[in-house]
Amino acid sequence: MQWKPHATVAAIIEENGKFLLVEETTERGNRFNQPAGHLEDNETLLEAVIRETLEETAYTFEPTSLLGIYHWKHEHNDTTYLRFAYIGRVSQHQPELGLDDGIIRTVWMTMDEIRSNAMLMRSPQVITCIEDYLSGKHFPLSVITHL
Repeated sequence: MQWKPHATVAAIIEENGKFLLVEETTERGNRFNQPAGHLEDNETLLEAVIRETLEETAYTFEPTSLLGIYHWKHEHNDTTYLRFAYIGRVSQHQPELGLDDGIIRTVWMTMDEIRSNAMLMRSPQVITCIEDYLSGKHFPLSVITHL
């Protein structure tokens, strides 16, 4: 069997000092995460992060920059993830859409609230991405080429 990492996307969304997270069910209980998910076939990374954010939050996401690319091996299931994290803003909340399977709710949290709930984050990437965002890290969207 050939090893392959899982390509995922995540949306880093901050408004008035609070970050948009989703509470979701996992094999380890309820956890918090950025709106995130897997890249699907015939989809660009930008299309994936826009789709995942809409499915998990019922908000339209507009990516403005790439925060970074994160490599992480999950200690519980031995899966390796490559996470493409995008910074952007949301608009056009459409609560009638409902949320994706497994998503309990959306929640806006301050960094202090996120840190105080660190053990409830889905992965260490959640806090790392927000810390990178707060440090001013970002790259133009053009850094990734889709052919």
